[in-house]
Amino acid sequence: MTFKVSPKKSLGQNFLINPGIIEKIVAAAELTSNDKVLEVGPGTGTLTKVLVEKSGMVVAVEKDRRLIEDLEAAFSPAQVRIIEGDVLSFDPVVAGLRDNEYKIVANLPYYITSHFIRTVFEQWPQPILLVLMVQKEVAQRIMAPVRMAQPGGKPLHTNLLALSVQYYAEPRLVTHVSKGSFRPIPTVDSSVIKLIPRANLPLAAEQEERLFTIWKACFAGKRKQLINTLPSVLNLNKDSVSQLLTKPKISPQSRPETLSFEDWLTLINSL
Repeated sequence: MTFKVSPKKSLGQNFLINPGIIEKIVAAAELTSNDKVLEVGPGTGTLTKVLVEKSGMVVAVEKDRRLIEDLEAAFSPAQVRIIEGDVLSFDPVVAGLRDNEYKIVANLPYYITSHFIRTVFEQWPQPILLVLMVQKEVAQRIMAPVRMAQPGGKPLHTNLLALSVQYYAEPRLVTHVSKGSFRPIPTVDSSVIKLIPRANLPLAAEQEERLFTIWKACFAGKRKQLINTLPSVLNLNKDSVSQLLTKPKISPQSRPETLSFEDWLTLINSL
């Protein structure tokens, strides 16, 4: 396949050229001939080609119109359905994707990672699994225990995206990917992660809504201590919040980014 297209910086395009990484992505997706795959950002079709060989059907969503003609020439419509558009406004139901009947494989532009993951888990039919290329730092936040020190002793803090992912899915690290695996070469390293949606969510619907409300409020002022953020969110005075936090051994002076996913579940269950 020959694509005479220069990557667009405005679209966050960095085309994957490392065949070894492509093999690992496809292996992580555990594809069979019966599988339907949603590929986000097929680019020049390097990964698409292998997905077609291993699966039954690929739905490829590509935003860059310049690539569409070459993709359509490279693949049979019986194998690959190419949809031009922004995946953030894509309707998976219209494309025939149903609960637990498709897998997602995506080399995402990093600037849409957070939005895309939340959209999938909160609005789309549930996929069987997701295999995503993300910025290495994002993967580290999603994968690593909050209090595990990085080399040099720097604590690895969490964020709202990481907690949301852990709520909806079991995350696994597939591999780290060096900058040199892409053209053009990006400024950061990447990682491939695999997300397995939870069969049963940790909380009932009412508790879930309350947890996300608390998360959004706390991370909106993530530098603030919990003792200063939670009173208004929970409609409690500081003494009551302090007692609530110390019961599960959470310091009232903690900041939201230093609490683990388990800490938050303990807190919400104690309300």
